[in-house]
Amino acid sequence: MSEPAVPAQESLAFSALVLALAGELVQGIHDRVVAAGFADLRPAHGFAFARISHGGATTAELAGHLGVTKQAAAQLVDELVRKGYVERTPHPTDARARLLRLTEHGWACTRAADAAAVEAVAPFRELLGPERFAALVRDLAALGPKGPIRPTW
Repeated sequence: MSEPAVPAQESLAFSALVLALAGELVQGIHDRVVAAGFADLRPAHGFAFARISHGGATTAELAGHLGVTKQAAAQLVDELVRKGYVERTPHPTDARARLLRLTEHGWACTRAADAAAVEAVAPFRELLGPERFAALVRDLAALGPKGPIRPTW
């Protein structure tokens, strides 16, 4: 006897829904960040900001976080420095490395992204209600990745 198709259908539906929601959230946050005056950024920049905002990072650490080569991370960093979002500072323990830090402009963008995330999630919270939404967040946290959240390149 073969197994019923329902678990496979549910698995495919789950995958499609999670991917679609993730894409919708990323785009919704990005659209709001652009509307807040940060039109020179792409969604992938937010993933870099998330890593740099936690006490700084080297380009190599950023590459590992984003799942890209050091060369690709260096190009992204060059762009963010040129646009005034990130600065390179001396590393406190490694004279060869430079520590990346957000500038005030970078922090302003990060605050705008945080507010955008709250706004983007608000319709889900409203639809589900506070208790169901909190339960969903707990369930997703139990299922969620244990490593960095990376863009889908």
